[in-house]
Amino acid sequence: MSDHADYSGMAALTICEALLLALNDHKLLPEHEIVGVLQDAAAAHENALGTEAERKAHQAVVSLIRRIIAGGNSVRSV
Repeated sequence: MSDHADYSGMAALTICEALLLALNDHKLLPEHEIVGVLQDAAAAHENALGTEAERKAHQAVVSLIRRIIAGGNSVRSV
């Protein structure tokens, strides 16, 4: 993956996490719904088809999303 794609992915992740936090902060979505959104996102990658490299990439995405769910968010500093 190119540096540009890495940076784009990191930016997208940060923006999405910030949006989910804002939805929760403004009481538009409760935390369990946000976790559900993340679980749905992981499920979309769980059984993805493709080449071996593509399947490995999808599994890495699943792993990352599960770490986000388990560890809270990475946007807001504690």
